[in-house]
Amino acid sequence: MSQPDFQPTLVGPSLTVRPISRDDWTDMFAIGSDPEIWKVHPVPDRYTEAGFRKFFDGAVDSRMGFAFVDRATGRIIGSSRYYGYEPGLSEIEIGWTFLARSHWGGRANREVKRLMLDHAFTFVDTVIFWVGDQNWRSQGAMTKIGGIKREGLFTRALSGERSYFIFEITKGRYQQGARAGGVSDAGAGGLAHRRPRSCADATSEKAIPRGRTAAQPAVRYGRISTVV
Repeated sequence: MSQPDFQPTLVGPSLTVRPISRDDWTDMFAIGSDPEIWKVHPVPDRYTEAGFRKFFDGAVDSRMGFAFVDRATGRIIGSSRYYGYEPGLSEIEIGWTFLARSHWGGRANREVKRLMLDHAFTFVDTVIFWVGDQNWRSQGAMTKIGGIKREGLFTRALSGERSYFIFEITKGRYQQGARAGGVSDAGAGGLAHRRPRSCADATSEKAIPRGRTAAQPAVRYGRISTVV
């Protein structure tokens, strides 16, 4: 069976979500080097060149990473990825998301999340988001787009002992209400929230209840490397 298209070009009213490339480094780091974006993120030093390089290379190597481009200006304003496709569970993750502060509080995050969810639901029934347990901005935003928190805290091998909540959105719930209501503004992996909305998401991997270690997925579809 052929794999779904994990890295399409998605075009919205004001933004284009397109595959990320190595040529995007300069423009992407120019916005990702803002410490405020990562302030409540599980990886708060991602604004440094070394930290952001790891994030950026992971996005490119994943072959599931995206750059967000403002159609009016042609400027890159953020990034996100798909990750961990599980055909048996009909599930995939959206994570490693961040948005330039110039676009916090507007429609940008809502638009890119809607584009990515619309595409994901053409080949899965559930989309999940890993959100750091201290990332209140993303947690609040997830509830606004119809995300349901799974019980317990989770950890993964790639993130050490950091704790995460996992939110899920099912295709049925999205089509019946969440999409119609609009994906609310937020940031990465776990979207941002109403007070200066931070747009930096959390990273992902297989859900492992806290206290256990996460095994590496048998197959890495290149998707989202980690991030967030």
